[in-house]
Amino acid sequence: MRRILRGTMPSVRSGKFDRLVVSATLATLLWTGALAAQTGSGVKPAAANQDNASAAKAHDDAYVIGNDDVLSINVWKEPDISQHSIPVRSDGRISMPLAGEVQAAGQTPLKLEKAIAAKLQSYISEPEVSVMVEKSNSQKFNILGQVVKPGSYAIADSPTVLDAIALAGGFRDFAKQKSIYILRQGPDGKDERLPFNYKDVIKGKNAEQNIRLQAGDTVVIP
Repeated sequence: MRRILRGTMPSVRSGKFDRLVVSATLATLLWTGALAAQTGSGVKPAAANQDNASAAKAHDDAYVIGNDDVLSINVWKEPDISQHSIPVRSDGRISMPLAGEVQAAGQTPLKLEKAIAAKLQSYISEPEVSVMVEKSNSQKFNILGQVVKPGSYAIADSPTVLDAIALAGGFRDFAKQKSIYILRQGPDGKDERLPFNYKDVIKGKNAEQNIRLQAGDTVVIP
């Protein structure tokens, strides 16, 4: 049997074997191309989703920009005019190439986009502007009473009540840790009083009391 196989091998290599190699090579190339196309089609939707998320943030019509906020302003296809990490000054304005001085405080990102685009129309045909808030330093909460550093703090990172206490340096010696409360203005304009029992929360009880603070909230430590 071994001699028979050895005798017939050359004819296989010279004919069918060559055709098999070519067929296998073509199949490999087609499979690789299909895989690359599939990978490419899988990447594009993710990128599109990211673009959509960015666009949603850029066209925010709820947040009101204030002094000390940090903005990112993109002018499409105009990198020399686009500005990143630009702070809103104490006078509420920002400065941009060509657009000059622009009032930012008191405007929503969407309104600011339109204001900047209007100023750029003299220099750019149909400017497309997007505004995003990189850091929200104007939105603040207050913490008062028996803490080391009472005062106003930026709401930028959506702090919880526990975060607020830490930011304020912790309790003073005679703080009533079971009687803390948060004052929050309700839809009717009246202050709501939300209880916070520090002793319970750090033991894993009543964890729902450790709410995320909103702009204008006041944490009171008796």
